[in-house]
Amino acid sequence: MSSPPPAPVLVIDLQTGMFASPKYPPIHDADTLTARARRVIAWARGGGRPVAFVRHDGEAGDELAPGEAGWPVWPALGQQDGEPTFSKSVGDAFSQPALVRWIEDMGADGVVLLGAQTEHCVTATVNGALARGLKVTVVGDAHSTWDFKGETAGQIIDRQNRAFAEAGATVVTSDDLVKV
Repeated sequence: MSSPPPAPVLVIDLQTGMFASPKYPPIHDADTLTARARRVIAWARGGGRPVAFVRHDGEAGDELAPGEAGWPVWPALGQQDGEPTFSKSVGDAFSQPALVRWIEDMGADGVVLLGAQTEHCVTATVNGALARGLKVTVVGDAHSTWDFKGETAGQIIDRQNRAFAEAGATVVTSDDLVKV
């Protein structure tokens, strides 16, 4: 019996509106987040791991609505031809049947997740992957958010990383991941 292929990397909602918005400040630690995401993506490509991008389709008038300036995958990530983009309109990327089929078709039994927004779409996607029985690795220093309701972005990220681990995900730093 052969072992499953390497877990694909899913880059969740790292879209232009998270980094360069006329309405909002950039997501917390945007430059470092971009650098870490690029490093994980390069590690995946170098090791033959598939990479896919998930893009949130906001409602009409939203900065992340299809066709709006904030909607595209953040160009600084260097998405390559052949790396799919899966659109979604709710938090859980696994609500997108095409993404589920993509993972099933490759026979992967796990995923590596990073992206935005920590307490919303990243959390929903972690939960969606775990609910499907996938092994989940969260790159704990490569997801981000904004300060909210008296809690700093750093506090939200730390809290959610603990919650991911308690739910059964493996939480690693980008440095530890790329050493594997």
